[in-house]
Amino acid sequence: MERPLMTAVPLVRGPAARVSDQFSLVASTGFPNAASEVFAVEFGRFLDRTDGVSQPEQLFDLLSAFALKFDCPWIAYIPLTLDHKVLEQVRRGPAAMLNYPDEWQKRYFAMGYDRIDPIIKIGRKRTGALRWSDVYNDASTTEIERRVFDEAAEFGLRSGICVPLHGPDGSLAIMSFGRPWDREFQNRTTTYLHLAALHFHLKVANFANPTGIEKAPNLSPREKECILWVARGKSSWDIGMILGISVNTVDFHIKNVMRKLDAASRTVAAIKAVNFGIIEL
Repeated sequence: MERPLMTAVPLVRGPAARVSDQFSLVASTGFPNAASEVFAVEFGRFLDRTDGVSQPEQLFDLLSAFALKFDCPWIAYIPLTLDHKVLEQVRRGPAAMLNYPDEWQKRYFAMGYDRIDPIIKIGRKRTGALRWSDVYNDASTTEIERRVFDEAAEFGLRSGICVPLHGPDGSLAIMSFGRPWDREFQNRTTTYLHLAALHFHLKVANFANPTGIEKAPNLSPREKECILWVARGKSSWDIGMILGISVNTVDFHIKNVMRKLDAASRTVAAIKAVNFGIIEL
């Protein structure tokens, strides 16, 4: 059973989200390949809708709507200070955005859970998306820290994923997507929510620093092909099979793209390639 983890900071709130009465995207398609195509289409629509958005709150609303299609009515974006303390960030700026239930937010701070939330501890050392159940069952998570998950479940936040978002200056933000029931997240769902979180994070950073516009680097045709398939959620093995090249060759091209785009991971490189207009989903 997945246990929830919520870094709930009551600052800027999106509109109250409702649990969707419709089937999820996966459930609405009878075949894995069809589900994959639906995911890609929905992610492409999300990217299109964020073009021209000038306010973080508007972007948050679009992300909330996208997450709801994956049966995640609750999301939270929590930027942290360099020492990773949530409360100091609350005092310094209005960057945090979330739509968690009010009663859980009150409970979270009343119990001091901001000081023991294990997702912050683990997020400092991880770069990929994490299921809350993985954090709950991690050997480094203490029984006291697990209390955050257990009580969040009592407020309806029963499963989800968390995406640590690391900046080049050592900064850290946490994006969480939550569900009101116990159900494991499929890998493809996690991939697209991860991509959406990164896109949101980069857009918000651009809002804060609009003059820091980077010039799009030149990628070779093969590099563009490889990073396009990364953006579509494919592994190096998958890309090799699609393009008829070896896994080592795929990794070589992806590493070149990461270097040219100054990206710490292939996922960040894919998002940057989309934002620069180098590739289109």
